[in-house]
Amino acid sequence: MKKIIITQISEKKIKAGNPLLQMEDFPNVLSFDEGEIVELVDSRQAFVARAYLAKQNKGVGWVFSLDSADSFNEAFFKNKFEKAKRKRTDLQADPETTTYRLFNAEGDGIPGVTIDHYDGFAVISWYSEGIFRYQAAITAAFQAIFPETKGIYEKFRYQRNDGLISRFVSGEEAPTPLIVKENGINYATYLDDGLMTGIFLDQREVRGALTERYAAGKRVLNTFSYTGAFSVAAAMGGAIETTSVDVANRSLERTKEQFAVNNLDDEDQKIYVMDVFDFIRYAIRKELQYDVTIIDPPSFARTKKRTFSVTKDYTQLLEELIQITAPDGTLIVSSNAANYKEKNFKQDIAQAFKNSHCDYRILETFHLPSDFSVPAGSKTSDYLKVFIIKKLAR
Repeated sequence: MKKIIITQISEKKIKAGNPLLQMEDFPNVLSFDEGEIVELVDSRQAFVARAYLAKQNKGVGWVFSLDSADSFNEAFFKNKFEKAKRKRTDLQADPETTTYRLFNAEGDGIPGVTIDHYDGFAVISWYSEGIFRYQAAITAAFQAIFPETKGIYEKFRYQRNDGLISRFVSGEEAPTPLIVKENGINYATYLDDGLMTGIFLDQREVRGALTERYAAGKRVLNTFSYTGAFSVAAAMGGAIETTSVDVANRSLERTKEQFAVNNLDDEDQKIYVMDVFDFIRYAIRKELQYDVTIIDPPSFARTKKRTFSVTKDYTQLLEELIQITAPDGTLIVSSNAANYKEKNFKQDIAQAFKNSHCDYRILETFHLPSDFSVPAGSKTSDYLKVFIIKKLAR
């Protein structure tokens, strides 16, 4: 096994619980085969950790163990799956929630691979060519620990030479759509339709809060609405009206479908296929006001008219949405960008309200739910930041 020297700073980071490896962790030129297992050592050649190397959007590899006796094999994978299964017994026993994160990459001990549960079906996501090298052993270990799984699908979240991004693997094929439950609400999902399935599972607790505490009797605006999951959660929580806005053409039919599978008449809801910034200008001209505004933009987006980046443009976006949020209204402000630090996010929120000459109070803060396990020493793994904010009337 190849031994590779890491910097002193990297050694401290790894021992503190951060498994991500980046180029700056290595003082010497790094060359490797995708998925290669290596031993990380300090400048005196003393053992630090075992890792596998693989290029992906966050870095060049992951530590998988601080024990020199561990191997990256089926037995290791089974052990990690057993522990992950025990941690999710409450979710497995809840008939009102049939979709959740079953295994969360580095948070559960196998970096680079996640597994989501959709009412008995599993969706495995591979984040690099390097981790996919172990696909046979990981899948075999998963099936051994989760024999009740009806069928398995795969998503490829790295660039493959054959361009493949999604496929059915084994077992029984899921219905199209597959109806799952979250907090007692139905959602239509598609397990083999590109990278997305129709619902972002990491927002479960936020949708639950919206349904239980913020939607009743309110007019709700859901920007960047995707398939309208937040809109449905609001409607099921007693919202008198929801407005969903997304630039993607298929958001219209998919949002209508989400209302339909909950026996809600989409004629009672408003759905706009248009750029969110254009809608905001339309709403300002029409003097529209909303009691609850949901803001969960992509980290980066480009349309024909503009480019949006959360780290550069969130303040302006929030300023504009503050204008169409009613006095004493609520804003659900979210970002899943790992490079957007919570401190900077809070500063941008404060600046937006200051520029709007408006006071505010943070009512609740959300991060990833418990099934999205994260290593204690890895802030980038805990990427989700959500603030529920009250706009204070003057």
